[in-house]
Amino acid sequence: MASSGSPTKKGNNHSDRLVQPTNPNLAAMKEDVLYHFSLSTSTHDFPAMFGDVKFVCIGGSPTRMEAFTKYMAKELGLDHPGAEYPNICRGTDRYAMFKVGPVLSVSHGIGIPSTSIMLHELIKLLYHARCSDVTVIRIGTSGGIGLKPGSVVITQQAVDASFKPVFEQMVLGKPVVWRTRLDEKVAQELMQCASELLKFPTVLGNTMCTSDFYEGQGRLDGALCSYTEKDKQKYLKEAQAAGVCNIEMESSVVAAVCGACDIPVAVVCVTLLDRLEGDQISSPHEVLVEYQERPQRLVSHFIKKRLAAARRP
Repeated sequence: MASSGSPTKKGNNHSDRLVQPTNPNLAAMKEDVLYHFSLSTSTHDFPAMFGDVKFVCIGGSPTRMEAFTKYMAKELGLDHPGAEYPNICRGTDRYAMFKVGPVLSVSHGIGIPSTSIMLHELIKLLYHARCSDVTVIRIGTSGGIGLKPGSVVITQQAVDASFKPVFEQMVLGKPVVWRTRLDEKVAQELMQCASELLKFPTVLGNTMCTSDFYEGQGRLDGALCSYTEKDKQKYLKEAQAAGVCNIEMESSVVAAVCGACDIPVAVVCVTLLDRLEGDQISSPHEVLVEYQERPQRLVSHFIKKRLAAARRP
């Protein structure tokens, strides 16, 4: 297998770092159409629209990312009566994008392919806008392994279904393996924020990223099932022994793509159930809503602390 991905820069100092894709072909393009965002460098002023962005928060649901934007507006003191936060990608229904101050919120859909497409166009957007010192954070939901529902997992390593910290993709018909690199400093800052909030259980651990929700995660309740409950339990306990705390479907591509472009990135997901206890979510709707707000509250606290630190002389 081929291997790809740039090495981590020594010191991990992201001060004044411009977002820079690794594709050399971009420099020669007269126009760059971000088709799935319904944005183009020939018709939109990217620096004026996005040049002040310092934090990009991504999540599966457009509704959730819109709610996060409204929440951040209040937390940053930028909300006011009658304020509206329109979808910047209103020319398409593929993704939704919202902005308040230096925080950009973008939906990525479900799974690796949808997330990968969004990340390519997001990183190009930040590049064309000449953004610097940007941190990307995925906010999401997941299935826990041995954790109480409602626990928040800050990902230490994103691993594949074999518990390896890699992301594999076919390029020109050949497998290319990317390292999944998350920013250790950001993860530790998020853990510190969690200890300050003391609102919900939070752990630092590995996250397993799969390409499927059912058989790919060892569920017994899909349309297909080629294994037994005993097989499932054996696999999940092997994952737990490998340090896996939760399972979702986006973390590896987020870590690989952002890591390859040297963008600090973190993944923060709440667990909606303990997969060792079952496969279907049984908590009431209002409980699930509160669970899904937990990563938002944690990331909001992180962003406010970062902004406050940046304002200090």
